[in-house]
Amino acid sequence: MIYTVTLNPSLDYIVKLDEVRLGQLNRSVTESKFPGGKGINVSQVLKRVGVDSKALGFIGGFTGVYIEEFLENYGITTDFVKVQEDTRINVKLSAHEETEVNAIGPTILASDFEALKDKIKTLTEEDILILAGSIPNSMPRSTYEELANICLDSNVKCIVDAEEELLKSILTYKPFLIKPNHHELGDFFNVKIESAKQAIPFARQLVDMGAENVIVSLADKGAIFVNENVTFVSNTPKGKLRSSVGAGDSMVAGFIAKYERNGNYEEAFRYSVACGSATAFSLGLCTREKVEEVLTQVKIEEVKGEAL
Repeated sequence: MIYTVTLNPSLDYIVKLDEVRLGQLNRSVTESKFPGGKGINVSQVLKRVGVDSKALGFIGGFTGVYIEEFLENYGITTDFVKVQEDTRINVKLSAHEETEVNAIGPTILASDFEALKDKIKTLTEEDILILAGSIPNSMPRSTYEELANICLDSNVKCIVDAEEELLKSILTYKPFLIKPNHHELGDFFNVKIESAKQAIPFARQLVDMGAENVIVSLADKGAIFVNENVTFVSNTPKGKLRSSVGAGDSMVAGFIAKYERNGNYEEAFRYSVACGSATAFSLGLCTREKVEEVLTQVKIEEVKGEAL
């Protein structure tokens, strides 16, 4: 079973307006609300491409109930730890420009964290755990390390999609996959990375430091995949960029969806690129149909040695 962890999920309230007038009454044109959070995005994309997962993390209050019911109505199993305060609401105002107001989120007690760890301790080597997104301010910065250590002890494949600071601390625990973008990879090594050729040696260093597999997304320059045995480079599928939100989460979901089925790294990477691009070309997360359409454009090249 695939498990996703979202430590600080949100109810995303999206309000469309003709324009935003500060200090005045504004009336919306349309409104919508969706569950937000990187792990939750991964679960939704997995479901869209026909793969089941179970969503873990923390929810509370009426907003938490909405998120849980939304996911379960969508066919995604949940096993959240219930906390005392309400799950946060993030407001996105969309007019000529987009303005976001992201809330802090509920306080996560030490007992809440222990309850989550107890759930993860039941996982076995047949399972995959995906840690995605930020850590709430009320939780220790070592949160991902503690969860990854549980996975290491139980031979659970652990995938981490998080900011550069968290990636540094997680490599000791030999994650199955990490997915920085080129900016995060550059920040990690204090360099500027703008191409696959520049990214490959640093991705290989991440493998040397403990990561089993590394995907680096390069925006309109494609993506690379590196592990101990192979290096792959992907082209950039053609399409109209509508939103990059959720594209990285979609890449993670696409990779693990295909890898779970056949264990082939090249095919998993190709499907990862297709899912990420399909989301970037969509308003919202990708659909299976869009992924299959984009997949026909994805070309993978293996890099031998230092050549590119």
